[in-house]
Amino acid sequence: MNWTADDVPDQHGRTIVVTGANSGIGLEATRELARNGATVVMGCRDTERGEAAAADVRADVPDADLRVEACDLASLESIRAFAERLEGEAIEVLINNAGTMAIPRSETEDGFETQFGVNHLGHFALTGLVLEELHTAPETTPARVVTVSSALHERGEIDFDDLHGERSYDKWDAYGQSKLANLLFAYELERRFLTAGLSAKSLAVHPGYANTQLQFRGIEGRGSRIRLLGRRLTNAVLAQSAEKGALPTLYAATAPDAAGGAYYGPGGLLDMRGTPERQASSERSYDRETARRLWDVSSELTGVTYDLPEPKSPSS
Repeated sequence: MNWTADDVPDQHGRTIVVTGANSGIGLEATRELARNGATVVMGCRDTERGEAAAADVRADVPDADLRVEACDLASLESIRAFAERLEGEAIEVLINNAGTMAIPRSETEDGFETQFGVNHLGHFALTGLVLEELHTAPETTPARVVTVSSALHERGEIDFDDLHGERSYDKWDAYGQSKLANLLFAYELERRFLTAGLSAKSLAVHPGYANTQLQFRGIEGRGSRIRLLGRRLTNAVLAQSAEKGALPTLYAATAPDAAGGAYYGPGGLLDMRGTPERQASSERSYDRETARRLWDVSSELTGVTYDLPEPKSPSS
């Protein structure tokens, strides 16, 4: 494919929720969705930054239909409040984009390791809480859930004996685990949609190597000027822009031929840059037993249950 932002179809009349919409991939996806007529609900941890981001989009797209809402993925209370404010709205697309990467160990408000809690559990909870709103989307344009993972999911393993890194913690292993969890969730959600006979789709994406603020948070947290300079130099040479990094997300959210259960990422050099294409994720990401177990654990930890049937095993 040679798909670009110019190929985003008309989005008038569609409501799209984007988490982490105030910067990076989320901001650029918001910009293009608004440019094409969507009503975008910007779920942001910091609403002041969210309003500044919305103003930036409106400077580029004067008629942008945007709404900034507080949504801290590190707080189940905040997620529930956000979902309650969306109650009764017809949501065509939910983009699970917000995330944190390679940070020193910390815990969310609810006691989860932060990367696993924000990147996976927060989005698991949010999706379940707005499931009914997704069901109300028009049958002619089936609702979509787009979950943003990373190529670094290939490093990940789900350590059910130490999900929160209490016994042993490596910031990159924890990130890889959370991004693998994103894929296991996205594929399991698609299987449950199909088992329920619903028209909704669940898709996964990765942005490749995109120059966003996400990459700097862990370094800034340690105050390492040398590492910070090194990352800036690497990004200048190798990274693509956040605008291009948002293309897989935009494709999964809007392209008529985007397939449920698929994984999209940049198709260029080492799958790190270029226009979106359908790709294969790691072998671990397709493990149905791990996905089912992770689903059950995630439901127990968050207290969020889905009104969706468990898929039958392939052998049954």
